[in-house]
This record gives sequence, structure tokens and C-alpha cells, in this order.
Amino acid sequence: MRTILPFNDQWLFAPEPLDARTPDDRFKTVTLPHTTVELPHRNFDPSEYGFISTYRKRFTMPEPAKGRRVFIEFDAAMIAATVSINGVQVGINEGGYTPFSFDLTEHLRGGENLLQVELDSSERADIPPFGYVVDYLTFSGIYRDVRLVIVDNVHVENVFTRTSDVLTAPKLSADVRLRNANRFDRAVSIRATLHPYLQRGSANAVTQEVTALVPPDGTLTTTLHFDNLSGIHLWSLDDPKLYTLEIEVTADSGLIDTYTTRFGFREAIFKDDGFYLNGSKIKLIGLNRHQMYPYIGAAAPQRLQCRDAEILKYDLGVNIVRTSHYPQSPHFIDACDQLGLLVLEEIPGWQFIGDEDWKGIVLRDVEAMIMRDRNHPSIVLWGVRINESWDDEALYTATNALAHKLDPTRQTGGIRYFLTSQFLEDVFTYNDFSNTVVEPSHTPHLVTEHNGHMFSTKTFDNEERQVEHALRHLRVQDKQFGMPNVTGAIGWCAFDYNTHKEFGSGDRMCYHGVMDIFRLPKFAAYVYESQIDPKVRPLVRAATFWTPGDRAANGNDPLVVFSNCEELEVYLGDKLYGRFQPDRETYPSIPHAPFVVKGLAHNMTHWGENYFDLHLVGLIDGKPAAEQWIEANSLPVQLVLEADDTELDADGADMTRLVFKVTDKYGNRLPYAIMPINFTLEGAGNLVGENPFPLVGGQGAMYVRAHTSPGTITVTASTPRLPSATVTIVTR
Repeated sequence: MRTILPFNDQWLFAPEPLDARTPDDRFKTVTLPHTTVELPHRNFDPSEYGFISTYRKRFTMPEPAKGRRVFIEFDAAMIAATVSINGVQVGINEGGYTPFSFDLTEHLRGGENLLQVELDSSERADIPPFGYVVDYLTFSGIYRDVRLVIVDNVHVENVFTRTSDVLTAPKLSADVRLRNANRFDRAVSIRATLHPYLQRGSANAVTQEVTALVPPDGTLTTTLHFDNLSGIHLWSLDDPKLYTLEIEVTADSGLIDTYTTRFGFREAIFKDDGFYLNGSKIKLIGLNRHQMYPYIGAAAPQRLQCRDAEILKYDLGVNIVRTSHYPQSPHFIDACDQLGLLVLEEIPGWQFIGDEDWKGIVLRDVEAMIMRDRNHPSIVLWGVRINESWDDEALYTATNALAHKLDPTRQTGGIRYFLTSQFLEDVFTYNDFSNTVVEPSHTPHLVTEHNGHMFSTKTFDNEERQVEHALRHLRVQDKQFGMPNVTGAIGWCAFDYNTHKEFGSGDRMCYHGVMDIFRLPKFAAYVYESQIDPKVRPLVRAATFWTPGDRAANGNDPLVVFSNCEELEVYLGDKLYGRFQPDRETYPSIPHAPFVVKGLAHNMTHWGENYFDLHLVGLIDGKPAAEQWIEANSLPVQLVLEADDTELDADGADMTRLVFKVTDKYGNRLPYAIMPINFTLEGAGNLVGENPFPLVGGQGAMYVRAHTSPGTITVTASTPRLPSATVTIVTR
């Protein structure tokens, strides 16, 4: 039987290269995912983490490995890992975004074993994405999960689920690849069982079985066919049904291996006139996502990865995300499957193409990405071109051919920023920085970036800039909704991110997100959120801080309100100013146009006694459906502290976000409430972040990490002149 052992705990770490003879007291105990150094959320340099470090783990095999193979599997490590077991080097992996594994079998001992990883986290010019400048940071550490896998000498190496005819007579073909490490061939029986996800053993399970002879020291791929399936539920955005395929391999000795994979039945096609999911045309509206977080770089555990998918799907309301500019955490992709969020996944890189060895890593990355993720129904397009690179016919002919060979069920795209680029892919994926949407030169046409660096915006910029930032996103999305030959637009980007000195705002931050790096909204986030179906969540979001002097001489006129309601009532205090309709004249195509309220400056005395609280009421079918209040007296009233989760796993790695804001009495953040926030923690966890935190922009966040013992964590936040705030988290 296959044994999979989580291997994240009880690692030892040293921020320097050390050999196997170095005593353990030179190391500190850590839990994976791990970053080599925790950092402030801005104002730091890559040299602070770009060094060679050493990880080690001592372990005893939990069961005899005789006649079985033992593999160590890494989901990723940044950026070049040399792995040794008991002083013997078993492999080197170059690249920080794709999984790798090594066979430990021949070098294991009966007692204690020493696994050691020398990790080079410097910006190696011979490894993508490096070689020239790169507009993002890669960070460091064994920052994704690790596991020990024990299998029979004959075992399943991978399974590819291919669905077809899902709209008429759903079929499933399962390509099962077996490996035989014996010096003799092996006759096996392969049994595949199709289960509705989380319903194993149900009456709906379907089984197929074949026999095979696996050659010695080799591999064999055999295909099991499930035809004439009935009662199949399709995976969709609103109802993302998942299935599990369970593979059992038996030989004379009985059951020798099991393997499960999750997938969905769906048809996803980019056509000249748009994107179709299960036969229905869907306009794509999305955002790009970098995997970096404040303080911890990329070393985010499962909970935080899944939370990002939830923010994109539920808080922002998008239907597609691009994994810029590399394959991202398996936990994030799993969450996209479960939530119904489409994914464009691409290989690592940024504008630069290196030498032949460098290109060899690119091809390896294509293979590793697709082999890892081709069963995920959320993924609808492979990005097989280095982001914004120049044409390279030989390289990109090879990447496309490899992608189609490994996965003939999906189309390919190649992200470029010039329309004259050679079109070798299935979809013309284009970074459009025209501040509109250019007429396509090729179809299918997908806008994969817009805005971003064209109008960098901070949470503490003045209101005028923050409103214009939102309107720039709105104009592009409205434009693409009116172009039937454009499949969609993916904005740059979801979250602010750390970068190199050649980019950003001088503090090593790119303020390109519609949310800040803490995943908290700017006004531009409301453009996307307001496109949520009002049946799901009606909302009213005013793009204003309701202050009299933050704009250039025009108070709050015009007032832009993002909403998915049919009508808007505007009150100044308790007096109705007017009822308004969406501005369809300016924004004719987007599903939910904003309300633009004009004339307020002529109906209020901003400098006198008539400056009242703003009260907005969104109406659907003539009835109130959503509302918002903003206080005219913009002085700090309360310090708000909220945890995303009230329970954590006591595994030493689980974390949750702590959000804090200084607000008016209605809970609206005050962007110019600049003050220090102090935190204290009691209990079975620790704070990750800056303490005290220099609050700028009215909002911020840090994290609470659980210890390995269960208990209760109490966090208190305080700042001068306001009551303190407390949250409690239980670790189990």
C-alpha cells in the first residue's frame, strides 16, 4: 500500500551553508512552509534573503521499506536545492515554482536518517525568471509542503483524467502510468473507481478494470475508459461539482498501490467570438495574482492560500485569475476547483530569455506544471510563453508542442505586450496598456493585463487619485464587455506586491493592486465587487472618504458609487438629495454600471453647518436592498481588530490574518489616521508582522501563527486615544 507522510514538522534551519557533520545546536527548529527570514512589509532588499541556507531533518522510517521505494517530494523550494540523505547527494533541483522529488531508497538506514537540503535563494541568472531585471521578488526557503512517499516497486506514477462529450454523453478516459523498479516484469490488475467527490462508496460509483504487464526498470501507460456515464453533474462557476478517481493496483501478493486524483466534467473552449464553458458563452473578468504575502514572502500555509481564492471569488467577484508569473501553490489551485474560479496558469519568467540551458529549464517547467495540474477543472488555459518576452520561434514552438502532447484537452496562450508578436498559441493573450482595449489582431483574444503600472495607487493617496484608479479599471472592463471578439480582461492586479529597485515606488513596493498587500480593498476593488450578482449580495460602495478638501477644489463632486442595485437614493443626513439611475450613457456595456452623482457641491455648505453624514440606499424592485453610511466628522472613533478565523490547527504552521482599522462610527476606514498600533499576544501562538505597526492608509494586517500545542490565543491591539480591541483564537 502507498503511504504518504506529511513531512513539514521538526525541521532544523541555519541561515548559512553547513555540512552534515555540523552539530544540531547550530540550527533552530522550524515548521514548513518556511521563509529564511521574516521581513517588514516594505522597504527591504532581496539581499536580505538571497543567501545559501541549510535545512535538515532527522527521521526514522515508520515502517520497513524492504521491497518498496521511498521518495521525498517537495512542492517547491526557492530557488536551487541540493538534497542529500545520510551524507549522499541524491539530486539537485534548479527552479523555485514547480515540484520535484528524489528516490532515497538505496541510501536509507535502519535507524535514524539525516535528510539535508542546501538551498541557494540568490537570484541566479541561470534559472528562470532571472537573467535580467524582474518586476517581483521570489523570496526564499522551503516555502511549500514536503512529504515522504513510500510505494511498492511497482506503483502508479501519475494519472491523467480526460473527459469528453460532456454536453451529450459524458465520457472519461483515465491514462494510468505505472513504473516498475524491479529487474523483472510484473503482471498487474488495475481497477479504477469513479466516485462523486466526498461520496466514496456511494451507489453512483462506477468501476473499470484492466490487466497489464509492466516492463522491468520501465514504465507503462494504460488507459481505462468510462463510456455512457449517466447522472454526471458538470463543473461550473456556480456549481463546481468534483469527482474522485481511485486507482487500485493488485498483483499476486494482493493490493500493492492506491492512487487518487480529483477532477471535474466540463467543457472549456476559447473561440473567435468568446469563451464558452459547458456550451454557454461567458465574459471573463479577472485579476492577476502574485503569491507573495507581507512578512512571510511566499511561505503561506494552506489556509492563507485558500483564503486568497475566496477573496478573488467572493470579495472581488471575479471569474478568472491568472497565476502571474509562475505556477502557484497546489492549495490555491485546489481552492479554485472547489470554489468555481477559472485559472490561467503560466510558466515562470519575466521578459527575459536565456541560453540553451536556461531554455531547457523552461521546457522542464512546462512539463512539471502540466503534469502536476492537468486534472484541475479550474485551469482552462496554459501560459507557455515567458511573460512579455520577445519572439523565439524555436522555443515557443517547442513549449506549445509539449503542452499539447501532455494535455490535448486544453488550449495554450502566450503572454505578450506587442500586437505584432508571432502567434503560435491557440489564444492570443495580450497585455494591453492602452488604457482602453485595442481592436484584436488575432482571435481568440484575451486581455491578460491592463492598468497596474499605468496608474500606481496607494491606500493613502488622495481621494482624487484613488477614484481615478477605480475608473481606469472600470473603463477597460466596460469596453471589453462591449467587444464580442474579446473573450475577457484580467486586470493588473489583485494585490500590491514587493519588487526590485528598478520598479515600484522607491519602498520596493508596486502599488498596482485593487487591494493592498494585506488583501484589503482600495476603491478599484469596488469595480469588480459591484459586478457580483445582486441575488448573491446586493451592495453599495461609495468611492469617497467624504471629506471636504481632499480633491482639487471640487469637494466630493461628482460622487461615484459602485453598486449592483437598480437605483440609488442619496441622503445628506436625513434629507433626501435625490434618486439616481446607473450611468449607462458613459458605461453602456458592463453588467452593473456605477452611479455618478453630480451637483453635490452646489447643494451643501462644505465649510459651514450643512455638512452632514452621507447615507446611500441601493434599491432593487423599488425596495431597499443595501446601504452605506459615511460620517462627516472624519475623526477616529474606533480601533477595529478582526481575525479571519477563530480556530487554527496546532501544527506550528497554520496561520490566520488579523485585520485592523481605524474607522469612523460606521466602520469606514480613515486613510489619514496615521498612528502606531501596538499588539500583545497571550497563549499558544505568536504574531507575525511589525509590532508596533505604523498605520498609514487607515488599514493594515498581520498574522497569528499557531504553536504545536492546543490552547487559546488572545490578541489585543491598542493605540493612543482610542479604546483597545481584542480577538480570541482557539488552536486545536
